[in-house]
Amino acid sequence: MSGPANGPDLAAPETGAVVMGTGIVSVALSLDGAQPLSRILLVLTAVAWGALALLVPARALRNPQRFRADARKPAALSWVAGTAVLGTRFVLLGWTAPGVALFVAALVLWGMLIGAVLGHWRTPTVGASLLLTVATQSLAVLAAVLAVHTRSSWLEVGALVPFGLGVASYGFVMARFDLRQLIVGRGDQWIIGGALAISTLAAGDLASGARSLAVLGRGHGPLEVLAVGLWAASMAWLPALVAAEVVHPRLGYDVRRWSTVFPLGMYAACSFVVGQLAEVGPVTSFARAWAWVALAGWAAVTAAMVSKLFAFRQDDSSRSA
Repeated sequence: MSGPANGPDLAAPETGAVVMGTGIVSVALSLDGAQPLSRILLVLTAVAWGALALLVPARALRNPQRFRADARKPAALSWVAGTAVLGTRFVLLGWTAPGVALFVAALVLWGMLIGAVLGHWRTPTVGASLLLTVATQSLAVLAAVLAVHTRSSWLEVGALVPFGLGVASYGFVMARFDLRQLIVGRGDQWIIGGALAISTLAAGDLASGARSLAVLGRGHGPLEVLAVGLWAASMAWLPALVAAEVVHPRLGYDVRRWSTVFPLGMYAACSFVVGQLAEVGPVTSFARAWAWVALAGWAAVTAAMVSKLFAFRQDDSSRSA
């Protein structure tokens, strides 16, 4: 629920990134074979998603005006991406029924939010604006993974629609992007690379699906090339993102730091897929190492979040005494 003035707002649009970040690190660890750790993070992802599934509607009923204002922000699309990431992790476990349910939920959420977000679009754009790409590509990833697990050729073909929209939306956002965000962003600037990384993952999953399901003719070839190209483009942002953190450290907890965790996990996940798809050993080696970097980032942000929540509750208790 929403906290008191100056307190943590647990139903704010940005909190969907907690689900996104935890879920994708779980996926990356699963691809690395670290199943026990991956499943622990899956449980935490499901708990966080369940909490938001209760808190966000409650907020909408309690304060409809504020909820409508929240739904116009690109950050609200983190609810879509978080739902789709959780669904993807379920499908990778072979749990297709909850995966299908979450895909439908994510698709409905995307349809409900996209008009409001685009209708109140602001420029210049910032890191959170790229959640337009992330949310759309999360649908493509989940659809592609579901297509393989359910042997649904029509879903594989249908996944090309959100994939294409996602790629186009990246260009749309970046054409108006304020590059000063690399220095002044509070964590969401990392989505510059994360949005390309999830586009890479979508292209790789679509290429693998096209080959497995024998659809799209020889279309899996261009998709493989595109996946490698998108991977290279996402990696090109990584040195700049790391350098900006070194030059201008942003210490202390901010909910937008979860938008750093998500790209960290996504870099590992998409590199696993591209490394296997293109049979390039160094890419897979990078993915194996980076999965642990992502876990370390997740642990640091989680610890900072818990510390801030605890400090707030202590202060609140002191004021009430």
